[in-house]
This record gives sequence, structure tokens and C-alpha cells, in this order.
Amino acid sequence: MADLGAEVSYHKFDPQLNKFHPLHFFSGPVSGINQENCSCSSYGINAVGIIRAPRGDGKEAIVLVTPYNSVKTSLGEALSLGIAYSVFSLLTQVTWLAKDIIWLAADSQHGEYASVAAWLRDYHTPLFSGLEKLNSEMLHESSNLYDLKKSLVRGAEVSDVFRRAGTMAAALVIKVADRNEEVERDTLTIYAEASNGQMPNLDLINVVNYLAVHGQGLRVKVEKFWSLLESKWLKVLGETFESLGKVAKSLNPKWKFGVPVADYVEGTATLASSLYHQALGVPTGPHGAFRDYQVDAITLEISPKISSNNKVRQPEFLLRGGRLMEGVIRSVNNLLEKFHQSFFLYLLTSPSKFVSVGVYMIAFALFVAPLPMVAASLYSDASNQDLSSKKDELTSSASTDVPAITFKSWTWLHAAKTVFVVHIWSVIVTLLPYFIGQIPNCTPTNSLLIWLLLSVFSLLAMRMILGSSFSLINVSQVQKKEWILMKSVTISAAFIGLCLMSVINFATAEIGALLIVPMCLMTSPLRFDGKSWSPRSITRAACNIVLAFVGFPPAAYVTLKGLFEGYDGANIGDFWNWAESLWVWNSATYLYICLVHLPCWLLCIYILLHHS
Repeated sequence: MADLGAEVSYHKFDPQLNKFHPLHFFSGPVSGINQENCSCSSYGINAVGIIRAPRGDGKEAIVLVTPYNSVKTSLGEALSLGIAYSVFSLLTQVTWLAKDIIWLAADSQHGEYASVAAWLRDYHTPLFSGLEKLNSEMLHESSNLYDLKKSLVRGAEVSDVFRRAGTMAAALVIKVADRNEEVERDTLTIYAEASNGQMPNLDLINVVNYLAVHGQGLRVKVEKFWSLLESKWLKVLGETFESLGKVAKSLNPKWKFGVPVADYVEGTATLASSLYHQALGVPTGPHGAFRDYQVDAITLEISPKISSNNKVRQPEFLLRGGRLMEGVIRSVNNLLEKFHQSFFLYLLTSPSKFVSVGVYMIAFALFVAPLPMVAASLYSDASNQDLSSKKDELTSSASTDVPAITFKSWTWLHAAKTVFVVHIWSVIVTLLPYFIGQIPNCTPTNSLLIWLLLSVFSLLAMRMILGSSFSLINVSQVQKKEWILMKSVTISAAFIGLCLMSVINFATAEIGALLIVPMCLMTSPLRFDGKSWSPRSITRAACNIVLAFVGFPPAAYVTLKGLFEGYDGANIGDFWNWAESLWVWNSATYLYICLVHLPCWLLCIYILLHHS
């Protein structure tokens, strides 16, 4: 970098411990610094080169990121460094640059995300420690330090000050996949999902897709669920829609509703993958660190059509990759403002097609719209039934020493108390993994079982401590209609939780509504269905039992994993690993499952087993 005339600096960072801590949940995905057993090999060093734009004022910058393992660099990482170096050397000579260029060679020996996140954290937090401190802290035998000294001996301009450029307009993470098999042509895979469902501006993906397809002839793809591509029921559904489209086109040639079966299946698999990864809340690459600072970023993984070891093919591959990066950088460089005209909330169905928030929010609105109306209707029915027994309540309360308050507007307090206690219990369940994680040598299955046992024990303890009636109503008189009021308050709590989650992560709220809305609306005491053996009662009882089973988070995870990946390798302990990935990355989905979904599921079980 220094030989090209760029400003070069080195950034030392410490490895991070990804551990769940309740007080650091929203502080970032890497919140703990590992200070134990630190040695020269435990540090990472990022190399940073900056080109000052000849036509710019230094207020904006474009970032290129190439992760590589400084201990053992693979061939794919070497090729990605080669692409970045060729583009960087070209940009040092051009005169059209209006934005500074930052090349971050991220040391990924402790993780790609960790190195990028550490540099971004220091980039936005001024530090005053330089290379001299780095030299005093690290061993002289370190290979990284030897490389620094070697650069200094050659007379390269290496600063001991953390160098910065302007506000980041966009960031591109360049990776080359290591592959030995041959494919039809070079492939570019785009990874865009960041933490908690955040996505870059759609225009950035459109620019990359257009230049890759029409400029370099690359095959562009995004992640998809490969198991859905072989789904028979999805193909049958696609054939049905294709037939309906042909019928509509025969009636009116302007009606173009027909979608080929292959496009329908592939689009559905891509849509499901996009929805899942956004709902998961875990970044799909190091680009996710940039979205935490509201910087549009994507990861571009280029896969050569033949083996990476083919040296004859490497110059052509580097040329096509370099031209693509040059085109994207030049497009971003020409912008007078940051990306803002296109969508930030969308679901991808292909690299060039998407479903905007204005479309898929309609489905969510239709799901949650019945909840407040049903809750109000249930409360109204319970209140009207209480009016018929008002005289009996007044008579019974007059015969007692302590008068009972029978205002019908207060009859819901007992149900609200139960819902409140259950939500307090859910907070305890949310914090339990922090203490379970302190147990040494505990397998995922044992950890999950301990989590379940402690959750049940804490629920029983909460019932003993807070289960006594402290409301100002005569509970014995509302016992018969208690489940109706309980269902009304439960539906209200589910509605509030889903609406709040839709603000944080719309994809999580969308998937959550698919499970929790039918469960809350259909739940009713099984004793009522058991008294009448009509087909309607049997069907309702069966649906309630199925929804209760599927609504339990571990059961839902194992069921869905078995459907997509097969039940051969399904293990109940995998749910602990999955949940652990959520809280390690501070995903809001973990809070939704524990604080919204789990309490509503437990309350629905309470209603199903109600004795009235």
C-alpha cells in the first residue's frame, strides 16, 4: 500500500469473547475483551490504506474490505487480496475520485466480523495509542511485528496514528471462494443481511447486480433454501399458478400472471431464505458490522468457474473481479448523496427482484388486525354475562364482613394479574442462560434440560409467591368466565408484543404472527370440546393440541429443522446452540421468543387446561 503512495497505518485489536450477558445485550455483538492468557499470538493486526481523493474534500469515503487469515492464508484469500490490490493501485492513479478510498486488510484469525467490528469501533471512537504502544506490548518474535519492522526498514510511510477518512458512503467486502469443482461460469454471491434484519439500500445491490451481469457476464445469486428446490408440494403449487396464469392470459392477453414453475420454486426458496435470515437477526458476513453505524455494505463472494489453483485462469479472473469493483466504486463515487431513494425494508426473491415493505406489511396487518377486535369482543361478552348475576353478587357481598367490589370494569384484574406474573416469569427465563453458561463442560442437551427444569421451578415459585389473589374482585364469582377474560388479556398482550417487534425486526414479527395468532384465537378449554363429540369440537380440539405442540419453541425448532433438513440428524440440543447464537449476536429475536412468544404460549396452555 505504501509503495502505491497511500497513507498506511496498522490497527491492533484484541480478541473478543462472545458471551451472553444481560447487562450488555444491546451494547453490540462483541462486548467483552479477553484479557486472560493474552500473548503475542492472541492479538490481531489490520492493515489500513487510505487514498485521498484529488477531487474531494475528505468528507466522504468508500471502504474496501478483504478478510484474510494472517496465520494461514488460503488461496481464495490471496486472490481476494490480489483483486483489492489491483483496484487500489488503479485508484491511486485516477483523477476522477471525489471520495476517499479506504482499503482494510482485516486480520481474520479471530473471526472476520470481529476484526472489522474492532476497526469500526476505533474508527468512530478516537484513540491516542499508536505503533509505539503496539511495539512495547507485543513480542519481538511475532511475525506480525516483523512485517511492520520490515515495512519501516524499506522506508515506507507508516504512521503510528490511527488514520481516518470521511463519513463512509458505502462498504464492499470482497471474498473469493475456494473451490475445486467446475461450474458453467463465474458466480457472484451477494450477502446483504445484517443484525436484527437490517438491510442495505436496495440501490447498492441493484448496481452490483447490473454491473456483474451486463458488464462482466457473471452469474449473480443470493442465498436460498436448497431443500425447497426439491419440494414436490411447492412444484405442484407452482404448476397450479402457472396454469391459472395461462387461463388468464387466454381471456385477456394483457394479463400476464403466469410464472414458470422453475422461477416460482426458486423465487419461493430465495424469499424464504431472505425472510429467515432477516428474522434470525444474525449478520451473514462481516458487512453486518457496517450497518451498526448506518453504512450501506454488502459482502461479494466470487466463485471461479474452474479450480482456483488454475494459474492460467487466474489473470482473467482477477481482471473481471477488478473491473467489477472499479465499476461499483465509480458508481458510488458519482453520488452526490448517500443511498436513500430506494428501499431499506424488503425481501429478496432473486438478485434483481424483491418484495417491498408496502406489500408484505399487508399480510402482517391482516394477521394482527383481528386481535384487538377479538379481545374487545371477549371482554364485552364476559361483562354482559356478569350483569345477569349482579343481584346475586350484591346479596352475597352484603352477607360478608368485607364487602367485595363488583364493578364490571374491574373484573379483568384477576386475569391481568396472571398475565403480568407470567411475563415476569418470562424475564427470569430470559436471564437463566447467563447462569447456565457458567457451568463447565455442560453439553447443549444438558444445558437445555437444565434451562427447562429451572424454568418450571421458577414458574412454580412465582405461583407460590405471587399467586395469591390481590385484586379487588370476588374471584369466586368470576371463576366460570375467567378463561374468557384470560383469553382477552392474552390476545391483547400478543397484539402489543407483535406490534413492538414489528418496529425492531419486521421479519421476526411476520414469522411470529404465523404461529402466535392462530394459537391465541383458537384456544379454548378442552373440557368444553370433550363434552360434545361433534366434528366441529373434535376438529377444534385437535387444532388446539397441534398448535400447542408446534408453539413450544424447542418443538417448533426441531419440527422445522426436520422438515427442511431431515429428522436423521435432528437433536433437541440443537435448539440450545441455535438460541446461543441469538443471544451471542444480541438478536432481538431471542427477546421476542422469551418475552412475547413463550408467555403467550404458556397462557394458551393454561386456557386449554382450564377446569371451568
